[in-house]
Amino acid sequence: QLVESGGGLVQPGGSLTLSCLASGFTFSAYDMTWLRQAPGKGFEWVSSINPNGQLTSYADSAKGRFFISRDNAKNTVYLRLNSAQIEDTAMYVCTWGWKVDVPQALRGQGTQVTVSQ
Repeated sequence: QLVESGGGLVQPGGSLTLSCLASGFTFSAYDMTWLRQAPGKGFEWVSSINPNGQLTSYADSAKGRFFISRDNAKNTVYLRLNSAQIEDTAMYVCTWGWKVDVPQALRGQGTQVTVSQ
């Protein structure tokens, strides 16, 4: 099971940290990915992290602004959103896998991020 949290309303230029708590599987053995889905659009891959957290990858839209990390002791993967833009408004979903662009069989329900004045 994956459960996201931390979404909410943030002003342009603001920051937010999303969390995804895993249970029921060996979290530390899996790549993890954050995806997002903006209103009326398909899923977009945002960022991925390898099992030990030493390898990360970001979509161009996230490079330099977002930061993915994980704490295997807490079975949690995080996504820090900095310098939020209106275009970051979306439902953010975590799933397992490396650079997957659609939610896999194991996925969370998502957490909504709204960037607005």
